[in-house]
Amino acid sequence: MTRFVVEADGGSRGNPGPAAYGTVVKDGETGAVLREIAEHIGTASNNVAEYRGLIAGLEAVRELDPSATVEARLDSKLVVEQLSGRWKVKHPDMRVLALRAREVLPPSQVTYTWVPRERNKHADRLANEALDAAARGQAWSPADSTAELDTQSDADDDTGPVGQTLVGWDVGMGTPTTTVLLRHGETAHTVEKRFSGSGGLDPELSAEGGRQAAAVAARLAAAGGVDAIVASPMRRTRQTADAVAAGLGLDVREADGFRECAFGEWEGLTFSEVREGWPELLASWLGDATVRPPGGESFDDVRRRVKVARDKVLARFPERTVLVVTHVTPIKLLVREALGAPMAALYRMELSPATLTEVQWYAAGQASLRRFNDAAHLA
Repeated sequence: MTRFVVEADGGSRGNPGPAAYGTVVKDGETGAVLREIAEHIGTASNNVAEYRGLIAGLEAVRELDPSATVEARLDSKLVVEQLSGRWKVKHPDMRVLALRAREVLPPSQVTYTWVPRERNKHADRLANEALDAAARGQAWSPADSTAELDTQSDADDDTGPVGQTLVGWDVGMGTPTTTVLLRHGETAHTVEKRFSGSGGLDPELSAEGGRQAAAVAARLAAAGGVDAIVASPMRRTRQTADAVAAGLGLDVREADGFRECAFGEWEGLTFSEVREGWPELLASWLGDATVRPPGGESFDDVRRRVKVARDKVLARFPERTVLVVTHVTPIKLLVREALGAPMAALYRMELSPATLTEVQWYAAGQASLRRFNDAAHLA
């Protein structure tokens, strides 16, 4: 059974006053940080902020694996004792929040542990970042997080902050989880350069796409080392994944989070057709990852669900090699995440059909891009 640790904290500058929470979700076995969450919640008390942080962490665990067990660690004695059933919940606001916390996951799956504040610095830092961002009139985002930069390596005090470790030189980083990212083979839309997401037609592989999938299967079978296969549920990705799975003797797990961006009314159209019909919107879309095609998703929308899907892979297959059969946008987003690059980097990458990209993810948060758009098997 999967086990997670939730570290949560909340605070109010005034009590009540401007309030926010910070939450960290970790793999219970490896300690890998799977999710950082922070939010300004307006004017509230410290206790309300503490509860809100816990609830956000439990909801994140439910997204990752609703059957998992959780140890919730908080420096709020009140919240720990109330939810453990040892103290009565007297305040009406606290009763509502306590009930909400108990409803996220079955109580039998959650245990509560009090920790001193110095052992809850990561979540505390996130809460303060959200408060600082709100004071500037901004919303906190994961890109603002500096909490991990305060964490030194347990193996070697000279390695420097986690975010600055030189990947490939530090022998104390442990064994990573490797994701081999495979773009599906060619379809008719690929050749015609049409928008082909997850909201319109679901094209199958062309004859050339089938040949490409067979070539990938032969290469990976010869190389070995793949422990599991996860695929987007789209027809073209499943056909590609099934071809590889047959050669490796593995099953395919579907993960909806790895499907392509939904392009809404642009599905099936060429770039020129979209530019003719939506010139201003297309220009905005090309410069802003939060802009959505009409009826579709923004790249920022896709980023959030791809991160959840990746976190599930890391939690389920720690230190293993997983083939993820997916699409252009999810692969670009994972590469961007690994490199710590801005969202603008998405517009500067190109991926060919049936190519391999490899990213390794370390438990302490580092990542390493090992290869990109590898097409050697297609020569």
